[in-house]
Amino acid sequence: MILLVSPKDVAEAHEAIEGGADIIDVKNPPEGSLGANFPWVIKETREATPEGMLVSAAIGDVPYKPGTVTLAALGAAISGADYIKVGLYGTRSYQEALDVMKNVTKAVKDSGENKIVVAAGYADAYRVGGVDPLIIPRVARDAGCDVAMLDTAVKDGKTLFDHMSIELLKEFVEETHKYGMKCALAGSIKIEEIPMLKEINCDIVGVRGAACTKGDRNEGRIQKDLVKEIVKVCRQ
Repeated sequence: MILLVSPKDVAEAHEAIEGGADIIDVKNPPEGSLGANFPWVIKETREATPEGMLVSAAIGDVPYKPGTVTLAALGAAISGADYIKVGLYGTRSYQEALDVMKNVTKAVKDSGENKIVVAAGYADAYRVGGVDPLIIPRVARDAGCDVAMLDTAVKDGKTLFDHMSIELLKEFVEETHKYGMKCALAGSIKIEEIPMLKEINCDIVGVRGAACTKGDRNEGRIQKDLVKEIVKVCRQ
């Protein structure tokens, strides 16, 4: 299983790289679950990351404003991100989510055919009025995305597993694979929960808090030794 680690600056990116992360995912935690960072941080992180190693960028917990979101996605792609992650926070239906992701995919793929588009829903969408997480694989497929993902919208100590059963998560993974896409799961995941994701054949696990000092995604800092421990579990 591939490990995605989410630094908020270049110094943290170096720690994630030295710890053995597979994907460096630039985000800005104070702005939310998939908070967007600045273009220059994405650019600096891309320059600091070894050639051949993928860099991801979250572009926010986005509203239903397809034009705004598409422009943000293109900005992340041009800044050097290989993966463009879109948090479908403000979309309320399949059609709204599809509208956002189809336009994002068009813009990102036009900027580089090897760019990877990630449609991300929220396991706790019921708490924020978001789109049903179980339709995300279908949205991703119909929009031409490469990855379907789940995270949690509210970061209050609860994890992905507090909002969705392992059976529902397995269903999400299997449907995503049926459509020929990769599946990514995140959401305050603890190191001891990672084996459960491996059992259901998740392709990518995303972490920040688990790789930070004191397990704190906001006040903590990513440390390479913590990343190494997570890598060990992912490789077992």
